[in-house]
Amino acid sequence: MNMAMQQPEEAESLNVAPQSQYFAVRGLKAFYGDSYIVQDISFDINEGEILALLGRNGAGKTSTLRTIARAGAPVLREGEIWLRGEPVHKMQSFEAARKGIQLVPEDRRIIPGMTVEENLDLACISGETGWEYERIYTLFPRLKERRKQEGTTLSGGEQQMLAIGRALARDLKLLLLDEPYEGLAPVVRHDIEQALIEVRNAGITTIIVEQNAVAALKIADRAIILDTGELAFSGSAKEVLENARLRHEYLAI
Repeated sequence: MNMAMQQPEEAESLNVAPQSQYFAVRGLKAFYGDSYIVQDISFDINEGEILALLGRNGAGKTSTLRTIARAGAPVLREGEIWLRGEPVHKMQSFEAARKGIQLVPEDRRIIPGMTVEENLDLACISGETGWEYERIYTLFPRLKERRKQEGTTLSGGEQQMLAIGRALARDLKLLLLDEPYEGLAPVVRHDIEQALIEVRNAGITTIIVEQNAVAALKIADRAIILDTGELAFSGSAKEVLENARLRHEYLAI
């Protein structure tokens, strides 16, 4: 069933970092209990790229993000994850976060009882800091207007801005976004899209899991498509946008 799939080059030997890639995944296999969820996935990302990670519901997209973030579940049983030559597959979640991998989950995880600015403060407690608050507020002016407002009382779009801003407040090397456009009005989605383009222009590498595949592809440089946990396609975002058969077979669009 694979279409136009381009396999990345393998590392020369086990636990040897790929020499030319900013971020690389090799032979990723992850499980929930005995269920084989992520099945031997390999791909690369260059520094400053946006990668759209696509597929139908249940294809393994969120599980792949969680595995990369070392989130605990699913459990990584085989494979390697490399960020700037660092073996992320050997790290726990807090270690991966300190190395610059930040996961913004679908539910955003805004801390109740804390203001916008206190949520940003919390991100800076441990590890290296990233963007200054004024730079984050320039990216998301609504957050500056509401910086003293409790984070959980913000609109859905504003909470998404805060979740991304909180990731930027840390020393961010790889931003993982799970359904960032979920439930957002088109005008708010446009604001998030423009912000993600600015993040890319700042040299930050991003992986987007998004059910609205066309929206993700419009700002992505490259795309991979998963099908029941396996890699079905790897190539440019433009290829997916221009290939109606590929979109219909794997994305139902």
